[in-house]
Amino acid sequence: MKKLPLFLFLLFGFNSFSNTIDSLSASSGVSEITKKEGKYLRDKTVVPVPIVFRLPETGFAGGALITTTFRFKKDGEIAKPSQISFGGAYTQKKQILIDFPFALFYDNNRYYINGEVGWFRYNYKYFGIGEQNLSEETYGVDYPRIKLLATKMIGKNLYGGLRYLYEDYKITSTDEGKALASGRVAGSDRSRTSALGVSFLKDTRDSVFYPRKGIYGEFYVLPTLKAVGADRNFNRIVLDVAHYQSITKKIVFATNLYGSFIQGKNIPFSQLSMLGGAKKMRGIFEGKFRDKNLLLLQAESRFEVWKFIGLAAFGSLGWIGDEKDFIRFSQPKATFGAGLRLKAIKKEHINLRIDYAIHNKENKNFYLTVGEAF
Repeated sequence: MKKLPLFLFLLFGFNSFSNTIDSLSASSGVSEITKKEGKYLRDKTVVPVPIVFRLPETGFAGGALITTTFRFKKDGEIAKPSQISFGGAYTQKKQILIDFPFALFYDNNRYYINGEVGWFRYNYKYFGIGEQNLSEETYGVDYPRIKLLATKMIGKNLYGGLRYLYEDYKITSTDEGKALASGRVAGSDRSRTSALGVSFLKDTRDSVFYPRKGIYGEFYVLPTLKAVGADRNFNRIVLDVAHYQSITKKIVFATNLYGSFIQGKNIPFSQLSMLGGAKKMRGIFEGKFRDKNLLLLQAESRFEVWKFIGLAAFGSLGWIGDEKDFIRFSQPKATFGAGLRLKAIKKEHINLRIDYAIHNKENKNFYLTVGEAF
């Protein structure tokens, strides 16, 4: 029985809880509890994993997950492994995270279904909208979340299908005398988002976890509609494209272009386009900058130094805007940083990622997570 390295069992970062689960579950066969063929499934592997992690948004936390990987029995060896997981965690900031993510490849990769069902009790920080520079405000929220992407292959490495999002966002606490407590901010008491739209995916990467060449891109239009259960109408358009290029055998240069554009009025503050976090502009606290529109460029050089040790250097530029100023290019946000990579699973090249990123003198953040930022 092949086992995961001890430090991989114990240390996992958190951007969304499902990112941690996905990084583990996609590595079929790494810690086998059962492996057998059934009537509909084969190569089934079940992995229980304890988790400890720490990020600026959560503090220290602990939990556990169980994940299973498998292939459908009628599929051939070219079929990518499917995965279903369930996990929970409790953080130093008294946050509760319960998540059930899944990724299914069926009919020799002809169908790809990805999503999650979760419930979260979380504490976020609010700094205002647009270029406001409000004093930091902490608020609590309880919300269920359902995310679903269902696609079919429509061309070489190209998928098309439907994307759905549901969140019922209930604010449970605010800081007295500050913006959210005043009730003047849209969605500062409760908001219900139910969105259904179309998505197109292009994936030519040579590896899911550590690509050395290729692109991965998604374009989707996601209308939030009262007709499908929302409490207001608005529309979101997203483009997210990553490109990978090998400079030498041991150096990869990766770039990411991300844009999020919202149309409508009275948008809940929680649904605005946001900069920050462990994946979209490291160095900035998640949600520090939010507005209707967002444009982000980030780049990273990845170096394989010695055996299981690697290094990275990265930087990013981001802009936000609204209906009056679509993108405020004159007011850029910039971050930069460096990181250490420890190869946790050799076959899939899954790294333990340790990053230190800087936004300005006041914003310097440490990240410990699994897998690359993009």
